[in-house]
Amino acid sequence: MAQNLFYFLTFLTLLSAVMVVFSKNPIHSVLYLILTFFTISGHYVLLNAQFLAAVNIIVYAGAIMVLFLFVIMFLNLKKESEVHKPNLAKVAAVIAGGVLLVIFVAVFRKATFLPVDETNFNSQIGMVKTLGQILYKDFLVPFELVSVLFLSAMVGAVMLGKKEEGERNTF
Repeated sequence: MAQNLFYFLTFLTLLSAVMVVFSKNPIHSVLYLILTFFTISGHYVLLNAQFLAAVNIIVYAGAIMVLFLFVIMFLNLKKESEVHKPNLAKVAAVIAGGVLLVIFVAVFRKATFLPVDETNFNSQIGMVKTLGQILYKDFLVPFELVSVLFLSAMVGAVMLGKKEEGERNTF
């Protein structure tokens, strides 16, 4: 059952990733990319990494894709304003893609996959509870330092963006 779900998710991931590249409409391309992120989150769930699946959906499929959609809609891309790429750029893209494919094939041919040691396997390794225990026990000081850094960055951004009374916009 899990293996069939894995193959279905893999097929859907590859299909939607190919559609991202080959879609003519940029809005459709972004929507296919959102589908790709959701299927990758499904792979994370199959790997028992629920926290990564949730973060992937919230950050990438949520925030980043909304930003992409706003940029695409802001640019107002039309057929008549589209710049045609020269043939040299297309040839360079095909050569770069071919080199990347050759590198992938070479890496996978040399890769050795080790068997899973079932005696030391922990099925709770990717769960939120386990991650929280590690963060709050083993890495408490770095975790708190990062939170202070984020807080100071937010305060700095608010202070930089705040206008003084009587100040005019110079843009």
